[in-house]
Amino acid sequence: MEVKLFDSELKVMGVLWRQGDTIAKEIAKALKEEVGWNKNTTYTLIKRCMAKGAIARSEPHFMCHALISKEEVQQAETEELINKVYDGSSDKLFAALLGREKLTKEQIENLKRMVKDLE
Repeated sequence: MEVKLFDSELKVMGVLWRQGDTIAKEIAKALKEEVGWNKNTTYTLIKRCMAKGAIARSEPHFMCHALISKEEVQQAETEELINKVYDGSSDKLFAALLGREKLTKEQIENLKRMVKDLE
């Protein structure tokens, strides 16, 4: 399922991914504390996510349920980044990430294990 979510919609999804099924009022409360949004803004974003098939609503109390996982969104966003910025080449992305900072010995060992698991 390919659902494109904007940053603001991802904030709504983030609450659901952290808390599980949550009533809209509680999502609005959490986002007021996190980013200062008013209730109407949050409800508009919840409805947008529903229209995109990312959230299902049930009663009572406008209960919201995430229909897509954080991992699915991360995978889709990563693929889009690789295609858009790195000409579809995951090794170019990997090289760019590795070139950003000095890695610890432990991080290098973890990366070696991940690569070995792919072989």
